[in-house]
Amino acid sequence: MKLTTKGRYAVMAMADLALFRDKGPTSLTDISLRQNISLAYLEQIFIKLKNKNLVKSVRGAKGGYMLESSPEDIKIANIISAVDEEVKMLNCKKDSKKGCNNKNSKCITHNLWDQLDKHINNFFEKVKLQDLVKKNQIINK
Repeated sequence: MKLTTKGRYAVMAMADLALFRDKGPTSLTDISLRQNISLAYLEQIFIKLKNKNLVKSVRGAKGGYMLESSPEDIKIANIISAVDEEVKMLNCKKDSKKGCNNKNSKCITHNLWDQLDKHINNFFEKVKLQDLVKKNQIINK
């Protein structure tokens, strides 16, 4: 499965924001320390999240980032796509005329992996940021 650290870290950072949202804006430094993610990497991720209106920045001494919407309204799929990620099992292009093996046909297992892609992406469409926060709060009690 292909999901780089960018997609995973974006979800982790957004879950962190959701978990601490009652405390106001959260600095990237705080997220970096809590989630063990490079600050420079978080800065790159948050530019993309902000451009897709998933987070907003607050300036000032107590500034940082906040969720643009409530965690109940943010799908994991939206976070992953905001950082230009896609979850896919296949290396081949679905609509390629050359097929999977640079031939005129698809590989023998193409449909299996294609169906798995659909299941995974449907799963990420159904899971909301709030689901992650609730599970984390239950585990940490």
